[in-house]
Amino acid sequence: MTRDLIYRNRQDPIAPFEFNAAVADVFDDMIHRSVPMYAEIIRRQAQIIEIAAPKGARIYDLGSSTGNLALALCERMPAGTFELTAVDTSQPMLDISAKRLNAIDRPTDVTHVNADVRCIAMESAGAVVANFTLQFIPPADRDALLEKIHGSLVPGGIFLFSEKTIHPDPGLADLQVDFYYRFKKENGYSELEISQKRDALENVLVPETVAAHQERLRRCGFTACDLWLKWFNFCSWICTR
Repeated sequence: MTRDLIYRNRQDPIAPFEFNAAVADVFDDMIHRSVPMYAEIIRRQAQIIEIAAPKGARIYDLGSSTGNLALALCERMPAGTFELTAVDTSQPMLDISAKRLNAIDRPTDVTHVNADVRCIAMESAGAVVANFTLQFIPPADRDALLEKIHGSLVPGGIFLFSEKTIHPDPGLADLQVDFYYRFKKENGYSELEISQKRDALENVLVPETVAAHQERLRRCGFTACDLWLKWFNFCSWICTR
């Protein structure tokens, strides 16, 4: 995969972060070096969908990026056993996803949709996945999206999502951030890269507390939820209807 060097050199001014062609080209290196346990999240989500999602129902991947979940599902599930709609606002991301899926030696039932996840219609969903997607949606719009997801799921359907969170206690919040930056340094990012990426994401990625997410899930109709993975301020949930 292509090495992420986007913030290697000093930038002035630092433009707000966006999922453009430059980011798409290095996304897989960026995500694995920037999101703790990303590969584990994708692997386990594919396994959960394989065993827990109602058979024959549609799967939606909201914020599908370069198709990592689709590829993981193709590795686990026989051709013809699932139908996935991969949604992303970034056409360069979708182009890479389509290229990767076309390269595997099997037919796939994956439809790529270039759209805002808030605007698509979803129905008869056996599983909906949103990995690190809500944090890029304006907070005022998050309830409506979760209500739409809940309403789209068939009985027994599952909602899987992951988010970067923030702790309400300032001391613990600082500790979590410190360990996150340690993680990025251990993966080869410099102080300059970390600082500039943080500035680029300011007011673009808006995290919430775990409690805020769990209260929204309850408010939007999800009554059975589990926070199944937590690494400091990175969290993954499974919810069932």
